[in-house]
Amino acid sequence: MKRQPVTSRNPWTFVPSLYFAEGLPYIIINTVSVILYKKMGIDNASIAFWTSWLYLPWVIKMFWSPLVDIYSTKRRWIISTQFAMAVCLFLAAYALNTEGYFFLSLSAFIASAFVSATHDIATDGFYMLALNKEEQALFVGIRATFYRLAMIFGSGLLIYAAGRIEAVTGSIPLSWTVVISTAGIVFVLAPLYHTFVLPFPATDSKRSPRDAASDVSFLEIFSSYFRQEKIWAIIAFILLYRFAEAMLLKLAPPFLLDSKGAGGLGLSTSQVGLAYGTVGMICLVLGGILGGWLISKFGLRKCIWPMAITLHFPDIFYVYMAYTQPEIVLTYVLVALEQFGYGLGFTAFMVYLMYAARGRHKTSHFAISTGIMALGMMLPGFISGYLQQAVGYRMFFVIVCVLAIPGILTILFIPKDEKPDYE
Repeated sequence: MKRQPVTSRNPWTFVPSLYFAEGLPYIIINTVSVILYKKMGIDNASIAFWTSWLYLPWVIKMFWSPLVDIYSTKRRWIISTQFAMAVCLFLAAYALNTEGYFFLSLSAFIASAFVSATHDIATDGFYMLALNKEEQALFVGIRATFYRLAMIFGSGLLIYAAGRIEAVTGSIPLSWTVVISTAGIVFVLAPLYHTFVLPFPATDSKRSPRDAASDVSFLEIFSSYFRQEKIWAIIAFILLYRFAEAMLLKLAPPFLLDSKGAGGLGLSTSQVGLAYGTVGMICLVLGGILGGWLISKFGLRKCIWPMAITLHFPDIFYVYMAYTQPEIVLTYVLVALEQFGYGLGFTAFMVYLMYAARGRHKTSHFAISTGIMALGMMLPGFISGYLQQAVGYRMFFVIVCVLAIPGILTILFIPKDEKPDYE
């Protein structure tokens, strides 16, 4: 007799691992790659410009998300994209040892980004199918925690390990080959594990194109998003709220790594792993947790202004560090405070996007908002490296502080009805 598939399991067996697997590629592709290329000798302008393109799949993933619904199941998409991610990371690791390593590894990271964005679609869809509403509410914090743990693993432990390997072997390409290959091994093990533990929800079934055609068209959903009240103010808010932070994000690791003679702080790879990826990321998590608690207690309307200021005010710390080039301990403290503020401010931003996604198509509207959010992170990166090279680190960070003002001011114009829509 054929064994019936298990339709449900304890979410603890698969939610943490799914969201760890969702967070790890994102941090490797968008943050670790910046440090990798800096250590490999690529200039700041090229790093910022080319790695900014890596955000593109998350910007446009909404356009192929219906394919994940129509073809196959979310479970199969998850397992297949995790295997594909392993292949992409191994190719990137191999490319680092070739003569044309920059564009070959960048191509592998671009492929990884498309695979990761598709994995995100399938994972978030599976979460809603495999868990009931009570479990979804209970595990929303768990999934966020393990996503951020993946960020700590990627931008902290892996970068620290790269620095230690570099110190022992004296080979920069070898250190990053080992680190990226280690991430690839994670994505060999992840689909093997998920093959056995992911349930087969009854609602996780592929639809025929005919069934999909009977649904509301994507064009109608898309147009309904742009018919919202004050939509252009909302779009301006999404694009500009993190504009300054997006500028800083691309240049913060190179600033920490550059020699003091070049205007940087002269940290080693391992020290950056501790400052930016471990201590900083822990403070980012703590800021996010505190931000969520404050919003739940006092409401978004009261919290959004102070949290927006908290997001941007610590940018001044980078101006201070650029002018004084402080000792390592103070650098750790200032980076940690900047990340803590970012955690608070980013939480308010994401809660607003969730509150703004209402009505029958709120899931699709949220996906469109996050796509615009990714665009808002991608566009500043194109110019940040060139700007920094033109004016130097000191003036660059001053400009970042000034560019924070328009994003804060957009709060004046957005709708602020914060009651979530549970329809």
